[in-house]
Amino acid sequence: MNFSEAIRYGFQNYANFSGRAQRSAFWFWILFCVIAGIVTGALDMAIFGSDSWMPINSLFSLATIIPNISIAARRLHDIDRSGWWQLLHFIPLIGTIVLIVWWCSRGTPGANRFGPNPLGE
Repeated sequence: MNFSEAIRYGFQNYANFSGRAQRSAFWFWILFCVIAGIVTGALDMAIFGSDSWMPINSLFSLATIIPNISIAARRLHDIDRSGWWQLLHFIPLIGTIVLIVWWCSRGTPGANRFGPNPLGE
């Protein structure tokens, strides 16, 4: 999956918490969110100044919070873990490190309890 396909996939599955997501779809989506966050932050600073509220960036973050959670859940499904494991984010540092390691891990080969392999293997 390439960058533009991953963005399309992220918005097409806006609130889809079932199924599996391959690593490239997840990481390209994260890259898109980081780049767009930098661009919207820069726009806010250029338009509203550096000491003000950042409305464009806030709206972008609000618009992408549900797809961020859903694609992260589908990525966890790919390694046969429940999406509820995202609650590890609430454990400072350690929880996020564990999630990053899991998100980088190869998905389970073949079908698992969350569906068929998105790579078709």
